[in-house]
Amino acid sequence: MVRAMAQHTHFGFQDVPLDDKQRMVDGVFHSVARRYDLMNDLMSGGMHRAWKDALVSKLRPPKSDRPWKLLDVAGGTGDISFRALKAGGTGAHATVCDINADMLAVGRERADEEFFAGQVEFTEANAEALPFPDRQFDAVSIAFGIRNVPRIPLALGEMHRVLKTGGRFLCLEFSQVDVPALEELYEAYSFRVIPQLGRAVTGDAESYRYLVESIRKFPSREAFAGMIRDAGFSRVEATPLSGGIVAIHSGWRL
Repeated sequence: MVRAMAQHTHFGFQDVPLDDKQRMVDGVFHSVARRYDLMNDLMSGGMHRAWKDALVSKLRPPKSDRPWKLLDVAGGTGDISFRALKAGGTGAHATVCDINADMLAVGRERADEEFFAGQVEFTEANAEALPFPDRQFDAVSIAFGIRNVPRIPLALGEMHRVLKTGGRFLCLEFSQVDVPALEELYEAYSFRVIPQLGRAVTGDAESYRYLVESIRKFPSREAFAGMIRDAGFSRVEATPLSGGIVAIHSGWRL
């Protein structure tokens, strides 16, 4: 699998050279940054909020002044980081890392509006080459971002590297629906409704068609768990939510 990924990757249902994927993904998120959170609400019927809350409940930031550092990868608009800071105490600090400057700009504006000065910082960087020292963070999260990384094993290895010993990795990502009737409904909604929502709200149906197609190309829960183990994580598990529409994957650096 790793060798195949090193040569080509799937962008939607088309095979494209791996080196082109990052450019194409960047174009998608430059196009939708200002309406990204609104579209998440519309596409998921607001369920993305419950899924992100479930992720943060597993992060369990300490409700004290004890220092605790979160790295949120591909977290440009700050959703996970802000939730974690609200759930934690005064010692909590979040670093939002994203390759897309437009998404980070939205996140910085939100941080100012929500008065998180001093508790959150924003870094423009590639998940495949994180600009942080080894064993820097108590937790690393990534929500709905890993499937857009061209070289997923590299990113997983980097997230393992920057975790402290005893630190936890959590990944929220779309998954495979486990309920047959729900699967048919979800498939029809994804391919017929979501691109049209994208056109109506952002003027961009193609970007949302890509987002839908990228979900279908993502590895199964079992295959992705194997990739997480290969990156060095221990006690790897996956928790499906909402009938398998999404799953929370987790692992520890031990």
